[in-house]
Amino acid sequence: MFTDHYELTMLQAALHSGAAHRRSVFEAFARRLPDGRRYGVVGGTGRLLEGLEQFRFGPDELNFLAQNNVVNDETLAWLSDFKFSGDIYGYAEGELYFPNSPILTVESTFAEACILETYVLSILNHDSAIASAASRMTGAAGARPCIEMGSRRTHEESAVAASRAAVIAGFYGTSNLEAGLRYGVLTLGTAAHSFTLLHDCEEDAFRAQLGSMGNGTTLLVDTYDVEAAVRKAVAIAGPALGGVRLDSGDLLAQARDVRALLDSLGNTNTRITVTSDLDEFAIAALAAAPVDAYGVGTSLVTGSGAPTASMVYKLVSREGDNGEFVAVAKASKNKTSVGGRKYATRRLNNEGVATAEVVGIGHRPDADTNDRPLLARFMTEGVLEPGWIGSDGVVRATARHAASMAELPGAARRLQRGEPVIPTEYETAAPVPAAEN
Repeated sequence: MFTDHYELTMLQAALHSGAAHRRSVFEAFARRLPDGRRYGVVGGTGRLLEGLEQFRFGPDELNFLAQNNVVNDETLAWLSDFKFSGDIYGYAEGELYFPNSPILTVESTFAEACILETYVLSILNHDSAIASAASRMTGAAGARPCIEMGSRRTHEESAVAASRAAVIAGFYGTSNLEAGLRYGVLTLGTAAHSFTLLHDCEEDAFRAQLGSMGNGTTLLVDTYDVEAAVRKAVAIAGPALGGVRLDSGDLLAQARDVRALLDSLGNTNTRITVTSDLDEFAIAALAAAPVDAYGVGTSLVTGSGAPTASMVYKLVSREGDNGEFVAVAKASKNKTSVGGRKYATRRLNNEGVATAEVVGIGHRPDADTNDRPLLARFMTEGVLEPGWIGSDGVVRATARHAASMAELPGAARRLQRGEPVIPTEYETAAPVPAAEN
């Protein structure tokens, strides 16, 4: 039921006209990147595939549709037997995308592909927005780790998805335990101010945390007076103190002061983690600070100003009455689409740096020996290909993101507003023979 009413309206009408069973090709893509962004990151593909295996209409769902007169009996009968049986391919999760990149392609009957629209877009739009923001943050952080800490700023299921997307885009770990359970990602956590306030004095709180968690734990030191708290922490734990966290005030100045104080007390290995409404710009501003890690929450789970990737899901090709596929496209003002089944290649120069996104319409683009094809197959006749879901999928997507970022020109890391770092080019040469499609 993660679908919109209008999808079932179309399904019922298509069953009535007899067109519901026409083979069709749907494509998910973004007409543009969020304003000023240089690239996007594909997120959510693994979650989409996990859910698609369970995408069914059971008795409760069918009863709801019947009782509320959403669809007729013929459509209910069709839905009762629904199991996706088509093919899905697209950009690997963690891959970079640009305007009009064919991010996901669904090939099946119109009926099967139609009812997936909202489900596909709700996952890809959310997770890609988070992954894209996370990638900008890890780029700004350089070698310093970023930790996802935004669960309390979003819906509980969105929090898990955001944690997963952040790790794929380079975050070191997450505070979200459900993400750790489902996807095997590293979980970390310190303590809140309430823990310090619970105790009669700051020393008691520190002793309790250090005594139970070990000296390697990270203490929150800005509940009262930062300098006094650091001195108390060092007096209790000594040089083995793992870390301190700063969560308020002028983080740049405080980090410098705390680093100098820790070093003067002999705690040269005690790490400093900073939090407090960080985004990619704040992280970049802290590049000169003696900071060891960043904890990022609200800005990450809301896409840092771009809460959706603005992807759409459009029919680009369908079977005609003669059994041949015909390209179809939308011509509405400002919402045009390019018809035809797409293939995509990342064009690389002799140094292995990306220079263009090349999209072939109805055929694979011409490619040099070092150019990289971008489309992977996820599902064949309704059967999931191995390696794309669960913890294995996260590991695979994380590696894909790192490798794809390494191909981009240096300008991709700039936070200043700009155009996409590489252009999208279309090739419309004669298609390859059907046997090679």
